[in-house]
Amino acid sequence: MSLGTVLLADDDRSIRTVLNQALTRIGCRVRTTGSTSTLWRWVEDGEGDLIVTDVMMPDGDALDLLPAIRKKRPDLPVIVMSAQNTVMTAIRAAEVGAHEYLPKPFDLKELLSHVKKALEGLSPQEDAAPTPLRAKDEGLPLIGRSSAMQEVYRIMARLMNTDLTVMITGESGTGKELVAKALHNFGRRKEMPFVAVNMAAIPRELIESELFGHERGAFTGANERSAGKFELAQGGTLFLDEIGDMPADAQTRLLRVLQEGEFSTVGGRKSIKSDVRIVAATHQDLRSLINEGRFREDLFYRLNVVPLRLPPLRERIEDIPDLARAFLTRAEREGLPRKAVSQKALDVLCEQEWTGNVRELENLMKRLAALCANDIIDAGMVEEELVARPTSAAEPQPVMGENLGAAVEHHLNRYFSLHGDAPPPPGLYDRVLKEVELPLIALTLMVTRGNQLKAADVLGINRNTLRKKIRDLDIPVTRGKKLM
Repeated sequence: MSLGTVLLADDDRSIRTVLNQALTRIGCRVRTTGSTSTLWRWVEDGEGDLIVTDVMMPDGDALDLLPAIRKKRPDLPVIVMSAQNTVMTAIRAAEVGAHEYLPKPFDLKELLSHVKKALEGLSPQEDAAPTPLRAKDEGLPLIGRSSAMQEVYRIMARLMNTDLTVMITGESGTGKELVAKALHNFGRRKEMPFVAVNMAAIPRELIESELFGHERGAFTGANERSAGKFELAQGGTLFLDEIGDMPADAQTRLLRVLQEGEFSTVGGRKSIKSDVRIVAATHQDLRSLINEGRFREDLFYRLNVVPLRLPPLRERIEDIPDLARAFLTRAEREGLPRKAVSQKALDVLCEQEWTGNVRELENLMKRLAALCANDIIDAGMVEEELVARPTSAAEPQPVMGENLGAAVEHHLNRYFSLHGDAPPPPGLYDRVLKEVELPLIALTLMVTRGNQLKAADVLGINRNTLRKKIRDLDIPVTRGKKLM
């Protein structure tokens, strides 16, 4: 029994052949074409149960055709493939009603899974009113075409026209606020305020006043009424950065706002209706904070409606050249001299360990733009500046041998200094072991470019043991299953 008829459009004959064979094997009838004009004729004739199409075709852009397809046949799902895989492509695909967006290179099994779901009527596309783009590819809010970033783009595209609360996690410097701004700027609330507040930058005793505002005389120094961030963000988006640093009293008040949809100022008696979209972010492990009694579990579930993890730069090395060039262009717009970067210099950048992530790379490129006398930044200049770059005292540096034991002792001493004589929560051995194993294995895999056999040899463990640890620790590995 046939699953249905797939209309396949791609100007690459080899991709049409591969997909035709794969779709036929799972029980689909397939019609193939290399032009949007033929695809549109089939749609007008009422053919097909599903469209799978590339974006850039010789006779047009398939995304420009999608509104007409939705108007002509609103029940016909469309899966879009694209090698122009920027965040704006993902957003455009969502806005014009694509059932699913898959960046090239894509995983064949994943595509076939989406085809089956579409033909079986699973996971239907929400009929949300699209928000028109103000600019397509100018001033991209996020840069990177790696597979790690493609997953971020796809999740963002699905969230643009919703009011769902989002929890962005990722190491410092990965671009959490950029993602929050993009969710706002391309969403339904884009004409209203975007208000950001960093919990780690506000004295703990002032956080409630900062968030909810205060009345005159509410406390010493409150000489007049002041609106809080919730009030300033009415109708728009409130970005709560470093949410893990929020004190307990403020957590309780925030939970009440999320539950009841209203708040009152410090010292005030009148309830104010809250109409804001909440986007929170943290570089900390909130589940660990919950276990330590430092973060409310019920608040975590209120904020973690849609989790969105940003990959560190070491998981998207292939994006470094694009990022470096973009930062030089940005530096030029800010008044610094125009600079280009040589391929060898880019190779040096790709070999580095960026503990400060994208922010550290951006600062380096701006520094090079300002200090290098030549028009082209070469490898020697980059190496010289990398040697002189400052290290962050706030971030633990890689340690080996005796230093590793000293690091564990330091962290335990710090725990007891914060919590007195109270013992850590159960499972200390496993937690410490995981914190050591995870970066050790992840970095080894990065050095061996995902070759597990070489990584096992470097680590001195059995390959099956390595596979189990990769699975148990949820370490991402490039598996080489990509299709052209």
